[in-house]
Amino acid sequence: MIKVENLTKVFDNGNTKAVDSISFNLEQGEIGCIIGTSGCGKTTTLKMINRLIEPSAGQIWVGGKEFNSVDPVVWRRKIGYVIQKAGLLPHMTVGQNISLLSSILKRDENFIKSRTKELMEIIHMPFEQFAGRYPIELSGGQQQRVGIARALMENPPVMLMDEPFGALDPITRASLHEEFVELNQKINKTILMVTHDMDEAFNLGDKIILMDKGKIVQMGTKKDFINNPVNKFVETFVKGESLD
Repeated sequence: MIKVENLTKVFDNGNTKAVDSISFNLEQGEIGCIIGTSGCGKTTTLKMINRLIEPSAGQIWVGGKEFNSVDPVVWRRKIGYVIQKAGLLPHMTVGQNISLLSSILKRDENFIKSRTKELMEIIHMPFEQFAGRYPIELSGGQQQRVGIARALMENPPVMLMDEPFGALDPITRASLHEEFVELNQKINKTILMVTHDMDEAFNLGDKIILMDKGKIVQMGTKKDFINNPVNKFVETFVKGESLD
């Protein structure tokens, strides 16, 4: 599970609150989607949960552990992190990219090969066919699948995803949405995703968190947002109209 309470991040010597005392939680197996306009604090929130940025105030729990009780490096290794365009290392093969963290942790070679094969079957990229390829030889959708497999290598309790499908064309994105939902039905992870696309949030999110100017404006299900928008901002965002 993921839980944050009164999470705050202040920049510019206290003059800018990028994230302003937000609280939410996700239960085991839930997919949460943080959405909002550029600069609303969504990516900063994700980076704080992953300890890439330390909070100015507030608390974070992942899998029942409070963030101050765990070394930041150990904390990050317990969390799967997926970014836009996958972030694969170009000089490494697919197999090496997927198994990178396990190799760093010096896991048994038999475990590494077995786990890599297992994950490549899950993402529909058979080991024998794809493990020896390099990222440049893959399509955008295949690269994103590899990025997801890499994040799952050490079987983390939660996954954080920052615009994971944003760089893909609409057809590939729609296909990966379906695969992603099916995948999480198998692995039952708690997943928090940042997106700028309300349709994507509606398609994937069990819980949708809409932010504006560092605050949570509304949180709930697709039905909540469509039937009971709390204000004009939410109504406009759901309709996809201009917010200028």
